[in-house]
Amino acid sequence: MSRIVSILLLWLVSKPLSGIEAPSPLPSPPNGASSTGEFLRWFWERPLAEQGTLAISPDLPGPPLVPEACGLCHASQYNDWMGSRHAHAMGAGAIGQFFDMSEAERQACLDCHAPLHEQSETLTEYVEDSMWAEPASQDHASTNTQNRPLHERGVICGACHMRAGRWYGPPRRGELLSPEALGALPHHGWVSSDAFEDSRFCAACHQFPPDGFRLDGKLLEDTYEEWRASPQARLGVQCQTCHMPDRRHLFRGIHDPETVRGGVNTGSRSFSIDRGEVRVLVFLGNTATGHRLPTYVTPEIRLEAYQTDIDGEAIPDTTQIRWVARKVSLDLGKEYFDTRLAPGETATLAYRKPLSRHADALVARVYVEPDALYSRIYQALLELSPDGEGAPLIREALAESRRSGFSLYEKHYPIPKGRHREQEP
Repeated sequence: MSRIVSILLLWLVSKPLSGIEAPSPLPSPPNGASSTGEFLRWFWERPLAEQGTLAISPDLPGPPLVPEACGLCHASQYNDWMGSRHAHAMGAGAIGQFFDMSEAERQACLDCHAPLHEQSETLTEYVEDSMWAEPASQDHASTNTQNRPLHERGVICGACHMRAGRWYGPPRRGELLSPEALGALPHHGWVSSDAFEDSRFCAACHQFPPDGFRLDGKLLEDTYEEWRASPQARLGVQCQTCHMPDRRHLFRGIHDPETVRGGVNTGSRSFSIDRGEVRVLVFLGNTATGHRLPTYVTPEIRLEAYQTDIDGEAIPDTTQIRWVARKVSLDLGKEYFDTRLAPGETATLAYRKPLSRHADALVARVYVEPDALYSRIYQALLELSPDGEGAPLIREALAESRRSGFSLYEKHYPIPKGRHREQEP
């Protein structure tokens, strides 16, 4: 389609950790799953095999891959997941790019965004059918989530909990069930493993392998290794501690304002006006995220201050910004800067600008754009191929990505009346 599209496939070649060094797929875990690492190498050997046709219970025939089947008994987990980013891992932005990819290239995406083999089958059907359909792909925008094909459901329950028709999960909290009680449960209970409470479980999709794509000597995605170097890792705080508190399936991160606020210290201080100049300090500290803030290359955070007029509009040429991000070119050929914060680090914007004659207030703000890079990618794709097969979906994704930004912190400092006179000769 274009050079940008082909370059973007580098993101797929640098797949997160899977079973690259693992043995061939096994029908069941290694004997006794003697170590967490051994279990995880088997569990995340990808692409995943078919899950089989084992019924969840005699009353619910067929493979229990649809999340609603799980929600019959696990209602709280299902409801949490429905509002999570995992449930939207195969949104319009991903699907809109698949029309110009080969099946192997699509599978590289699916390994993390919709990992089950059965999901790749429904995606292949969708892409092939779309070639003969009317302008495309508006089925994706259906408001009835439950009717969407399996590939559009993203990281579904079975992706993390099912292998070869058997169910896996963390150890039971509280009293253990007897074998008889387990046998009476739907799908005969589950195989428990401590791996589900270990950060290495998440590394399967949130860490590129050591030989993955690097820019300026750094892996493009290095979240697990960032965590390993953090104080949180030394204290035994796992990924699940913050992103799945009390085992809830929320998976909240950079898109959720309260989650971000819980990991940072941010604010402003030292506002002053002196000799016709306005000053303020805006700060952001990474106090508790357990990895770089932000991790990966997609989000951007701005520490900014600007003057506003009596209508609340920003006055031109009064804005000052400090970026907290790892900004890269779309062809992944250049890293413009990496100003992200390691745990314990703080960024400060020292704002200093002449006081505008029209200023009514000074705004100090910390603004988060979770999907900044995606917005740039979608915009570039639309400029290159505005009428392409997936263009309607890319437009939908662009609009959604631009809506994801939020103010993490914001304070308005009124400009006292009369201070503008200090500028007069």
